[in-house]
Amino acid sequence: MTPLHFLLALPRILDYSHYSHYGEAESFYLSFLRKHTMHLISLNIGIPKAENFHGHEVVTGLCKLPVHTSLTLTKTGFAGDGVQDKKHHGGEDKAVCAYNGDHYAHWERVLNEKLPPAAFGENLTVAGLSEEKVHLGDIFRLGTAVLQVSQPRQPCKTLAARYGRNDFVKLVVDAGYTGNYCRVLDPGTIAPDDVLELVRHDTHRVTIAFANRILHHDRKNRTGIETVLSVPALSSSWRKSFQELLENCAAV
Repeated sequence: MTPLHFLLALPRILDYSHYSHYGEAESFYLSFLRKHTMHLISLNIGIPKAENFHGHEVVTGLCKLPVHTSLTLTKTGFAGDGVQDKKHHGGEDKAVCAYNGDHYAHWERVLNEKLPPAAFGENLTVAGLSEEKVHLGDIFRLGTAVLQVSQPRQPCKTLAARYGRNDFVKLVVDAGYTGNYCRVLDPGTIAPDDVLELVRHDTHRVTIAFANRILHHDRKNRTGIETVLSVPALSSSWRKSFQELLENCAAV
């Protein structure tokens, strides 16, 4: 039995006899599960439409909403989902956007407002998906689909417009709370209550946090640039950016 399957079997094997109510036992189990697994908080989709961001109309697919039924995931994304800016979003390397739901509390303090679901336009709001722990090339199983981490998510001006903060891209980059994109290795079906199961870590062990730091804060670190480029699973767009950084280092 794998650790994940053990956790999922807990309701059947734990002795709840010392709890006065079954609800207490269920609460204990759910608390334990949240602490030790990466699980979906919400599964989100949306198609591009006109949004009013602080008096400005923007056509975007950023404002996704949670669904409560299973979705089909293909190599290019979820059925019923879409992006407006296809130059910077979408495609096989960026088929799925994932964000750590644990970061919401930080942004609610910064923005002084309650965040909506899928606040960063992510398809997967996941508890425990830390940029410090997730690596480029890591492979996960979610439902019957298999995903591979391809790059950090790069915040954009549309996200800044949504929250009416011109400095929001910088705030996200400085915090390092970017989230990440995944490619789809095996298409499948995903349900809102599925658990994100790590299949294997990439052997290069280059975290999302490390890649963010090199691109945004340490752009002349040749060794760091080469380390990121050493990951075969790195997306084509980030590979191009890091190759340009490496060429700039060589030119100095």
